[in-house]
Amino acid sequence: MTDPDLNLLIALDVLLAEGSVVAAARRLGLSTSAMSRTLSRLRHVTGDPLLVRAGRGMVLTPHAEQIRAGTQHVVAEARSMLRPSSAALNLSTLTRTFTLRTNEGFVEAFGAVLIAAAAAEAPGVCLRFAPKAEKDAHYLREGLVDLEIGVLGEMGPEIRLQALFRDRFVAVVRKGHPLDGQADISARQYTAYAHVVASRRGSLTGPVDDALAESGLQRRIAAVVPSFPAALKVAQASDLLALVPASFLINQGENREQGRLATFFAFELPIKTPGITVSQMWHPRFEVDPAHRWLRQLVLKICRQQLPAPE
Repeated sequence: MTDPDLNLLIALDVLLAEGSVVAAARRLGLSTSAMSRTLSRLRHVTGDPLLVRAGRGMVLTPHAEQIRAGTQHVVAEARSMLRPSSAALNLSTLTRTFTLRTNEGFVEAFGAVLIAAAAAEAPGVCLRFAPKAEKDAHYLREGLVDLEIGVLGEMGPEIRLQALFRDRFVAVVRKGHPLDGQADISARQYTAYAHVVASRRGSLTGPVDDALAESGLQRRIAAVVPSFPAALKVAQASDLLALVPASFLINQGENREQGRLATFFAFELPIKTPGITVSQMWHPRFEVDPAHRWLRQLVLKICRQQLPAPE
């Protein structure tokens, strides 16, 4: 079955509105002969004459009269669908659930503030945080999540990207640890204690180990856990050093003088390691969606309030 030529709808609407081949041709910028051929096609498609002679003019047939209003409505709806979206976003009445795929560290650092900010502007919005076990564009492509937040991986050329903030790794020990409160901790002091490493894939080494190796040093890995919260828990109950993003410690305690948190002491790494750019990613289908744009702007605002923007 062949689909009808939907361009004929435009011609039909004009013909029924004008009741004249000549006037319809003038309105559509066509020659009279071309408009006559279009009318012939419309008669064939509809099985009705549509316009018939009445003296020197033409009149609509009963069928044409019957479908005139419906044709006008369909054409108007089609034109509306093909115009750029201009609907105003009303946050006070917006009811929508957004799914953000991110790691636990982001939720720990920004979750509470982001949820409160969203609720203040759009009380009908629900933010659903989904676990991020691996980097995979499948979730964005299939529309399973609205935003992916993290370090850019192999996401595909069509995925949109916006840098949120610049992060770095810091070392953390428990309160009362021999390194607690010390200033200018050296690389040798850093490697004098065993470490707990957070890795989803169970990796034992990373950029820190490469940097230490350049100085002829090596740290001893005593444990590998799947997440940063787990690494902090282990460090809190032992003399192991944990390595976590600085952003993860934003909401970990109230006492922050000289790097001291409520239950941890954080200090800068004694070796240079590459910085981390955390970004938000989304699929082009949401590029111009007003509600999605609002969410992206809100996430950016909350992150920039806490941490510096990437250079």
